[in-house]
Parts: sequence; C-alpha cells; structure tokens
Amino acid sequence: VQLQASGGGLVQPGGSLTLSCAASGNIFSIDAMYWHRQAPGKQRELVATLTKGGYTDYRDPVKARFTISRDNAKNTTYLQMNNLQPEDTAVYYCNQRISSAYGKVAYDYWGNGTLVTVSS
Repeated sequence: VQLQASGGGLVQPGGSLTLSCAASGNIFSIDAMYWHRQAPGKQRELVATLTKGGYTDYRDPVKARFTISRDNAKNTTYLQMNNLQPEDTAVYYCNQRISSAYGKVAYDYWGNGTLVTVSS
C-alpha cells in the first residue's frame, strides 16, 4: 500500500488550500483517515480524523476552518483548509488505517509530507 499526498504550497493569510491523499495497492477497507502536521521545531500533531463510519474530529485551532472528507471510490482523503494563518505553516502528512483483506488486521500507512506555507 502506498499513500501519495499533494496540494501543498504557498498561500497568503486568509487563503485556502485543499490537500489530497490517495491510497493505492492492496486495499480491502480503509478504517480511518488522518491528517497530521509538523511545524518547524515542533512535534508532529494530529489535525483531523475521519473514520469509516463518518465520525470526524479536529484539533481545536483548526475547528471551523478545516474539513476532512473522503472519496471512497478513489481511496482518497482530502483536507480543505480555509482562512489559513501563519501558524498553520507546517509539513502536512496523511495517514490511513488500511486492511488488505477481509478479517485481516488494519495497519497504519503514511504518505509523504506536503509543505504548506502561509505567508504574506
């Protein structure tokens, strides 16, 4: 299984970006999808969660600004980020919990990081 993240870039404060994370390979089910970020000099932190059942959760600073969603047909998760602020500058990583066959344990897979820079 491989995850490919994309969509990062440079944006001005108040702007928007949408990140994508596409999974490929031997996928039976995706139990959960996550977005994390790591700012310079800081630890990686969980930003958004979306479970197979549709439960979502967000880190407090991004609530009402970020939206996590998925396209099941494409095995892809998205992170719509609105009203971006300089403190959102970080490398963003996607993570999906994937089972490769019925009854098999799901494992966490990670995508490459994609850099989001918020600056005027």
